[in-house]
This record gives sequence, structure tokens and C-alpha cells, in this order.
Amino acid sequence: MAAPLFPANAHRYDPYRTFMFQVVIDGAPVAGLKKMSGLKKTTEAVKWRSAGDIASERMMPGGTSYENITLEQGLTHDPVFENWANLVNNIQGNAAMSLVNYRKDLVINVLNLQGNVAISYRVFGAWVAEFQALPEFDAGTMNAVGIQTLALAHNGWERDLSVTEPTES
Repeated sequence: MAAPLFPANAHRYDPYRTFMFQVVIDGAPVAGLKKMSGLKKTTEAVKWRSAGDIASERMMPGGTSYENITLEQGLTHDPVFENWANLVNNIQGNAAMSLVNYRKDLVINVLNLQGNVAISYRVFGAWVAEFQALPEFDAGTMNAVGIQTLALAHNGWERDLSVTEPTES
């Protein structure tokens, strides 16, 4: 018999939805967040041969790299993305940059339909690698929403195992 998908909610069969998520920066959820790229890491495969067995090639894990995380936020007066980007690179030059605060740890929460945190990941040492302050503007698109984009380089992530499955009714 297979393990239950949801131990605390055995009646549940459907996985969590991708539109119910939250990103927390500096202890506060990011407002107006529209989209986030996935968490992805890749471990390099290192090939090697044993001196006594040159016919067989073996594989072992090498270095691991983490893909940038991209966040998209609706264009508002909330300066969280711009303020963070300015800590890494500032028009006023190196003296205006903050080497102390430009790296931040983030929390990414997957929420259930009731809005409770169901799964949580911590991202370590993130910093702004790319920032798009304004989208492309087009007077012919009346229904388009302006989006700011932030790409974050980071030192990796791990699941927060202290967050347990919320009980649903």
C-alpha cells in the first residue's frame, strides 16, 4: 500500500495549487506578487575511471548549482524590489551600496486553499542579480498590467521541516 499523500488529511487527494503562495522578505510578505519561478538545483555529474578497470566509466556527484529565482510583482508604490536592488548596485556609486545588507534570507510558503502555510522553504544568501523596474509600455494594450521583475542569485535552499501539514475540515 502506498504512503498517503497527506498524512494529516487522509481524505485529501488533490495536490496544492500553484496560485496559493507567499514570499517573505525581511519578515514581511511581498505585496502584489504575481509569479515566482521554481526552486531548481543541478548537481554536476563527474566521470571517472578506475585504474584497474579502464573499460567502465563511473559517475559521481560534483558541485551543485542553484538557478536564480525570478519574482514578478504588479507595478505599485511598494519599493521592496527597488530598495533591495539599490543595495547591490546604486546609481550613486559604490559608496551608496550596502555590502552588509544586500544578501537576504527569504521564506517561500506554499498555502492551502484556506490560506494556511502548508509547505515552507528557506532560501539562503539571496541577492539581486537582475531588476526590471518598468515593463515595456504599449498604448495599444489597455488591459495589460505593469510588472516589475527581480532575479535573485542565492546560496541554496532547504525545506523547513518544522512546518507541518495543516489540518483541513
